Amino acid sequence: MTAPVPVIIGVTLVVLLGLATFLTWFERRLLGLWQDRYGPNRVGPGGILQAVADGIKILFKQDWIPPFADRGVFVLAPAIGMMTVLLSFGVVPVTAFWSIAGDLNVGLLFVLAMMGMGVYGVVLAGWASNSKYALLGGMRAAAQMISYEVFMGLSVLGVVMQAGSFTMRDIVLAQSGLWFVVPQALGCAVFTLAGIAETHRLPFDLPEGENELGAGFHTEYSGMKFGMFFLAEYAGVVLISALLVTLYLGGWQGPLLPSALWFALKTGALVCLFILLRAALPRPRYDQLMALGWKILLPLSLINIAATGAILLLHAPG
Repeated sequence: MTAPVPVIIGVTLVVLLGLATFLTWFERRLLGLWQDRYGPNRVGPGGILQAVADGIKILFKQDWIPPFADRGVFVLAPAIGMMTVLLSFGVVPVTAFWSIAGDLNVGLLFVLAMMGMGVYGVVLAGWASNSKYALLGGMRAAAQMISYEVFMGLSVLGVVMQAGSFTMRDIVLAQSGLWFVVPQALGCAVFTLAGIAETHRLPFDLPEGENELGAGFHTEYSGMKFGMFFLAEYAGVVLISALLVTLYLGGWQGPLLPSALWFALKTGALVCLFILLRAALPRPRYDQLMALGWKILLPLSLINIAATGAILLLHAPG
């Protein structure tokens, strides 16, 4: 039985924002484990209340706007970054009966559109700050996100061709016999790399390269405005993981366990993979990052589309 939409929206928002907050602690603990050092361990058992302490600290920090900044756009930018991520979750089906708009016939296109709108958040943040470091970070972010959105869109075309639909729920149901990660392994790999670049996660966090740009596009931000950028990044990690589960790992499908638990386990495993990549890989140069996209991921995406189309034609009836 499907729950009322207002209930689904409320629960989804609470869970998502709670997860983003929890990940700020979980990531540091997991990095500490993998790198053989201590993570947060002072506030609460195992440092579990560190996220709460950080939230209180951000709330009471001075919410300063530089006098040289464009005030209206400066305030608007982090809100755009947060809202685009939250809106994207509207079409992700957690189970067959739990989704805000899982039956939207252009669900996948809606996600790509929202991720494209997310570019405005970082570009406007860099421009409105009226700071050369923030502006350079915003320009880097724009080039990186726009470029990798191309490969992300191309990588999911194989999934759409096999499922015959842009509806997220139909894509999950089309994987009842075989998860798309098997026939679409190449597309899955490209989507994963593009997702890391989209969320500015290490090793692709060049718009926030501390050794070059301070903090990049959010150098001039403080207080809750900085907190919104921070939470939007972690919510973006959850979003990319949930999309990978939906598009390539069978969504909520799995034996014995409840469907919501399967979705949570798969998404959690991918979030841990994102954190492991941060711990294990060095940051490339910016030109190497862009070359990876245009010289390697673009041809691989096109090869995946051509191969998928050829196989579907060979197996077409008549």
